[in-house]
Amino acid sequence: MRMLVTGATGLLGNNLVRMAIERGDQVRAIVRSGSPSAPLDDLPIERCACGLDDQDGLDRAAEGAEIVLHSAGFVRIGWSGLDEARRVNVEGTRRIARAARRAGARLVHISTVNTLALATANGQADERTPISGQVPCAYVVSKREAEAAVRDEIAQGLDAVIVHPGFMLGPWDWKPSSGKMLLEVARHRPPFAPAGGCSVVDVRDVARGVLAAAAKGRCGEGYILAGVNLSYLALWKRMAKRAGVRGPIAPLLRPVGRGVGAVGDLWARLSGTETDINSAALRMGGQFHYYSSDKAARELDYRFGTVDDAIDAAWTWFVEHGHVGERSARRAASAQRS
Repeated sequence: MRMLVTGATGLLGNNLVRMAIERGDQVRAIVRSGSPSAPLDDLPIERCACGLDDQDGLDRAAEGAEIVLHSAGFVRIGWSGLDEARRVNVEGTRRIARAARRAGARLVHISTVNTLALATANGQADERTPISGQVPCAYVVSKREAEAAVRDEIAQGLDAVIVHPGFMLGPWDWKPSSGKMLLEVARHRPPFAPAGGCSVVDVRDVARGVLAAAAKGRCGEGYILAGVNLSYLALWKRMAKRAGVRGPIAPLLRPVGRGVGAVGDLWARLSGTETDINSAALRMGGQFHYYSSDKAARELDYRFGTVDDAIDAAWTWFVEHGHVGERSARRAASAQRS
């Protein structure tokens, strides 16, 4: 299979590239100028140097491709940066979708569960749950608009499916991205966890789901590729246990979270720079992003493993690639043996 991948240096994109190579696919990767080379070093791929703002370059990159996997995106949770998020997530998606349509390739657009409905603490949402409750931050707004851009191209003849991954952990997290949460829990040992929860999944399970969607997904359909629904308190305790450190003792009270978020917003107004501590991030951390992957299981034969295996894979990779200091690595190893 001839495959074009965007976001090939990111967590999911890098796992997709490696998995596709292992099964014998011919992989071409779009690489922006200035992107780190390490994630793709020594991989037998063709590199196309262009950005998502270069329609001609994307058209050339898509020539001859049978499948386009679009995993590139701008991810930041906050109120600021909507213009940048739209430039990358919406207009970039529109261009790569147009390039796929012109090339006659199938597109798998990798979105997020954050564009879907919310669940309660005791329930879960799926692809049919009426959408409500998501925090309208720049990331959520732009990713919803990106899906609309894909559907516009479908109306013009594009063959495409959309997938919605949950909270991914695992190897090849070069930046790091979502694995940053694991590192923060290990380094700072926070006494309190966010009050909400998320659907935790091994990135390798999601990568297999994406490739299955490319092969078997129905055009125009969306598929949730999530995992185990878990409160942040339970997740952070498991992360702390793997790192050999003290875990949080309780969830952060929502009024406290709102207060912390308000302080972060005030700082952003005074300094002109929004940090990761802002009311959008705190509000999202207090929500329950619990999802069912039953549709993907039925139609794509999607399966996912345990949370502990995903955490272990991420931690092991971070240790091997220098994201964890020797002292912390030894402490974690000792805790595993005891």
